[in-house]
Amino acid sequence: MDVNEIPTPALLVDATAFEHNVAAMAAALPGPRLRPHVKAFKSTALARRLVEVGHITFCCATPREVVGMAGAGMGEDLLLANETLDPARLHAMATSGARVTAAVDSEATVDAAAAGGIGEVLVDVNVGLPRCGCAPEDAGRIAELARAKGLDVRGVMGYEGHLMNVSDQEERFARVAKAMGRLTAAHELVGGEVISAGGTGTYSTNAAATEIQAGSYTLMDTAYAQMPDLPFQLALSLWCTVIHVSPDGWAVADGGLKALGMDHGNPSVDGGEVLFCSDEHTTFTPDPEQPPTVGDRIRLWPAHVDPTVALHEQMHLVEGDEVVDTWPVDLRGW
Repeated sequence: MDVNEIPTPALLVDATAFEHNVAAMAAALPGPRLRPHVKAFKSTALARRLVEVGHITFCCATPREVVGMAGAGMGEDLLLANETLDPARLHAMATSGARVTAAVDSEATVDAAAAGGIGEVLVDVNVGLPRCGCAPEDAGRIAELARAKGLDVRGVMGYEGHLMNVSDQEERFARVAKAMGRLTAAHELVGGEVISAGGTGTYSTNAAATEIQAGSYTLMDTAYAQMPDLPFQLALSLWCTVIHVSPDGWAVADGGLKALGMDHGNPSVDGGEVLFCSDEHTTFTPDPEQPPTVGDRIRLWPAHVDPTVALHEQMHLVEGDEVVDTWPVDLRGW
């Protein structure tokens, strides 16, 4: 299929950029040093490509991702890096046939994991991001509660998400080291072989983690592309049709808020500037040297990959103007 035959808006994945990203990360963090985070791409077809280069352990954000990965035969070692109290979802993960580890950070989450049949846990520790995770000094107590319930405590996890986009590398090193100091202190109290942390923005600056939970590197977005030391290329774009060109200097594409994750800001457009997005539209000022006409196709580059992918049912892998594969986004939902 020619790319111009695809109804818009649609997600495109540039095959060359994607393969570059996969190879670059596999070289930096081979095999189990990387636990790719499924939440970034939500596709078992894409995940299989990562298995091919040696990554067989995966990180998930939702029970749906865990169960879906297990059903696709990639359940050798799945981590739900998130707390859940839902008995049905815990039971579904526990009976999926996969090795499943869940994050716990409180007596309630420990009790829920044990009652749901989960056998292994990591103690989730707050390393500075105000989200889930117990205080480092409380990690030992949580581990003891888990072991008392018959759970195997594999170690600790923490997410320095507040540091992913610190552009100055020296500052990032220092702040990541401080955050990981909290996690390693917790690990001394908890024990186990796993220290799970990190992401695309800190994969090369996190020296403490035994495994890195990066996922966005596969597709990349403009927020991460602003980081000067990341070796990854933009692979994911929103393929749109120009549906209006104004004589007053702006143009409108047919993809908007319902097709783009917007929490990191507007998408980018080659040669122009995005003015704003509305439900079904992106209004932009085009390159004056290459003014578009109605019916032209353009690429919008998302600022945040993860929520963008979650809005779509499929991604098209392209080489130039040729669609070479279509990957279902089959891990959507919770």
